[in-house]
Amino acid sequence: MDIIWKIAEEKIREAMKNGEFDELPGFGKPIEIDDLSHIPEELRIGYLMLKNAGYVSEEVNLKKELMTIEDLLRCCEDEKEKEQLMRKLNEKLVRWNALMKKRNKTNSVALREYQQRINDKFR
Repeated sequence: MDIIWKIAEEKIREAMKNGEFDELPGFGKPIEIDDLSHIPEELRIGYLMLKNAGYVSEEVNLKKELMTIEDLLRCCEDEKEKEQLMRKLNEKLVRWNALMKKRNKTNSVALREYQQRINDKFR
């Protein structure tokens, strides 16, 4: 496999030298890498498939925003900025709670245990 790798590398270098990649979309721009640390490892492939298809739910985006704000609050030392972040956090939490109520959860013990496991993975 080593010889195939070397041949492929040589072909790529040759194409780069000839400017064959210059017209590709996104050429010269940094690659946008998704931070998937907020998604449990076993769900990442499914999440990426749904995201690429445009089906990421508002709950997922909202949860990610909540975690980001919480991280910022832990690092923030400026009181004024902390107040703004707390206000933002409260607004997002209100929206999160409204979305969760809208889901019409049941009082199932299994559902509560599953929800707890999910919450533990997000933290």
